[in-house]
Amino acid sequence: MMGRQTADQGALFYEFRLEDRIPEGHLLRRLNAIMAPVFAGLHQRLAPYYSATGRPSIDPELMIRMLIIGYCYGIRSERRLCEEVALNLAYRWFCRLDLNDAVPDHSSFSKNRHGRFRECDLLRQIFEAVVRACMDAGLIKGEGFAVDASVMEANASRYHGVPPEEATWSDSQSRTRAVREYLAALDQEARDPARKAPKVISLSDPASAWTAKANKRVQFGYGLNYLIDMENAVIVDVEATPARTYDEVRATRTMLNRTKRRLGLKPKRLVADTAYGTGQFLGWLVGQRIAPHIPVWDKSKREDGTLSRQDFRFDKKGDVYFCPQGKILETTGRLVNGGATLLYCARKHDCTACPLKPKCCPNTPSRKIPRDVHEAARDKARALASTEAFQRSRDERKKVEMRFAHLKTHHRFERMRLRGLTGARDEFHLAAIAQNLKTLACRLA
Repeated sequence: MMGRQTADQGALFYEFRLEDRIPEGHLLRRLNAIMAPVFAGLHQRLAPYYSATGRPSIDPELMIRMLIIGYCYGIRSERRLCEEVALNLAYRWFCRLDLNDAVPDHSSFSKNRHGRFRECDLLRQIFEAVVRACMDAGLIKGEGFAVDASVMEANASRYHGVPPEEATWSDSQSRTRAVREYLAALDQEARDPARKAPKVISLSDPASAWTAKANKRVQFGYGLNYLIDMENAVIVDVEATPARTYDEVRATRTMLNRTKRRLGLKPKRLVADTAYGTGQFLGWLVGQRIAPHIPVWDKSKREDGTLSRQDFRFDKKGDVYFCPQGKILETTGRLVNGGATLLYCARKHDCTACPLKPKCCPNTPSRKIPRDVHEAARDKARALASTEAFQRSRDERKKVEMRFAHLKTHHRFERMRLRGLTGARDEFHLAAIAQNLKTLACRLA
């Protein structure tokens, strides 16, 4: 017999507990069990940034809990996040809201983010608290780290870029936070000769970089830099940069130094792809006594059939090269290419009478060989590339790539919502916090 609802009036009294409505294996229940050390001392750190008078403001722990929900479940819009917390019982329970408690307005997030949250660097402190919780749980070994960067599309139209010399900032654009931060950074930073000037910038988000690295489509983007411990793929540091290889490699030094200073973690080896295999970076790693499990970025091999640098023998003691005919190539010691390269030159009369000249230097009077000032570090990286440990590191490097894939697929993080480098930093910190919390909850379960 077909059943029908017969009750047409609600009960007068209800017996209801939010705690009883949340399943035992729910993600938020597992997250809630590990949040105590994360929020320890939160109110004390923020107390100097609140007024001593006036009405009580929204609890910052409530706002952080709501943001964690948003980044765990891919709810990127803060307006929609407030609606979902108002409707979802599990979200209310995790935020410690009763059925009758009001949900904060979405405008409260931007006011606190632009103000006290950034002033005290709150999201960075919460991120490091999560990393320390992972360390206490034994999820971080500290022996091998991997680094990589992924491009996130900026909140800027790719059809409205202009060359930097043609950029004119109107009054309305100059008043936006992203433009003010960009112009202030231009005044403070010294011009680095190794950094190439951008070809195109966005007038709405000028700190983003014009790039085609993400999916072969040219767009404005930011680089999400992850430094992970390869034992359980825990993110030990995160940094936001424009989507340029130069900035991403430089950010790796910042992350390694900060991880050592604040968390006491220093890896024995670092795993990365070829983009990080520059002589300058390899030399810095060797100086820090970190084994570079990184393929060397080497463009010395010639494809036109002429002799490459590998065909010449270097004498380390005499600081000279010997050509296949036994002639010497010496250097004047003058640095070129921005101070990164030494040139070793053969004598003109040696090359003129050499039978290998058509195969060695057919278009120049004498042969010149560039040598990186950090060539010793590059040689060490080449020697490590033939070891079994290097091959294992190459396989384990996929863990950092899987972090990016998981973030874009499960957390729906493919495009920025906030503008400016500080906005990208806030979003990347929250994404790393959510991913580490999920890893910690799953491992402990």
